[in-house]
Amino acid sequence: MDLSKIIEKKSGYAKYIYQEIRYICTKLEKREPGSKGEEQACVYMGDVMKRLGCDRVEVESFKENPRSFFGWIFITISCVLLAILFFLLGVGIGGTLSKIFPIISIILIIFGLLLALLQFGLYKKAVDFLFKEKEGHNVTAYKKPTGEVKRRIVFNGHPDAAWEWPVNYALGGVGFESHAILCAVGAVFYCVISLIAFIKAIGGQDLSTIFHVGLWGLFFTPFLIGLYFMVNYRRIVDGANDNLTGCYMGIAILKALKDEDIQLENTEICVCLTGSEEAGLRGSKAWCEAHPHDFDDVPTFIYSYDTIHDPKYLLVNYRDLNGTVKADKDVSDLFLESAQELGIVCNKGMVPPLGGATDNAAFSQAGMRSTGITGLNHKLESYYHTRKDSYDNLNLEGIADCFAVSVKVLEKFDAGAKQ
Repeated sequence: MDLSKIIEKKSGYAKYIYQEIRYICTKLEKREPGSKGEEQACVYMGDVMKRLGCDRVEVESFKENPRSFFGWIFITISCVLLAILFFLLGVGIGGTLSKIFPIISIILIIFGLLLALLQFGLYKKAVDFLFKEKEGHNVTAYKKPTGEVKRRIVFNGHPDAAWEWPVNYALGGVGFESHAILCAVGAVFYCVISLIAFIKAIGGQDLSTIFHVGLWGLFFTPFLIGLYFMVNYRRIVDGANDNLTGCYMGIAILKALKDEDIQLENTEICVCLTGSEEAGLRGSKAWCEAHPHDFDDVPTFIYSYDTIHDPKYLLVNYRDLNGTVKADKDVSDLFLESAQELGIVCNKGMVPPLGGATDNAAFSQAGMRSTGITGLNHKLESYYHTRKDSYDNLNLEGIADCFAVSVKVLEKFDAGAKQ
């Protein structure tokens, strides 16, 4: 199916996306994970997709503990601060305590860092049970072809919005990442000197030097304490870029097909909007659990969009979840090749360590053929997870380019490319 007419109108559909995002940001409630606003957005966009010709639209709920995703911070930082106290007391007082307290410090730090690795590094549910349970929502819409379904393409985004990161708002990405790195260095620093102190104490050696080194290490404590305030739960950002832009890639394609009265013969289009991504991919993980084999019948490609903003940073992420999860090569290549055919800037990359994840990670981990598409600098921009992520900070050129490439992907996929 030739979709070049739609591609030519990419600017018009970028304006449509802008108008829809503006409506959601100004008329609906704030969309933190597991909130009424998240549900409202799912229901609203589901109704939009019904009007655009989808045969079936399902809003599904799931249980989650949204604040657990950053909850490890309070546990980990408390462990590290307690470890510092135990180190100073043990080494400062001496005697038997100098052999016991450094070991306690090491255990506390390793435990805290392990929680950080599991909860944020790998998005595991390590501490979820400690936090209040809420109900999140997903919405999935299906548009059947005129004939037999021989292939399926899924466009994914997440409708929830983040809690603000005050340090990123005040200092930008360099300040935010430097703060986090200093805290990690501080934790490792005290783990190392605690081990050295223990070895010296066992050998009956003088501990005064290592004690003074520990005092110099108190330089890290203000940064560690500051990490308690990394997330401001009282302010939920608008999430216009992150990630209503991703949600509306698929919806805009549905609108374009309806506007042009185009019916695909054998390709089913699915738009899947999975909530609570900002709480650790909880919606996409729940969606995969609810639909483990629903898409095994025909070749299915999933494109997960997240924060489509700057055209020069349009990126196909071949690895996701802090670089630990591999995306499907064919799915990724198809997007990259489509961009090249249109002469649109798009690069091959990855979500790096400390970069978080897109919902693609959950789909890929579940064995589905998926990739993640982003349109932002992975070196954090000032609007990322801050109040600057508003509808008046959308980039229509970036949205239009990503939309055009996505339409080209649909055209090539419909023709049987790479399946």
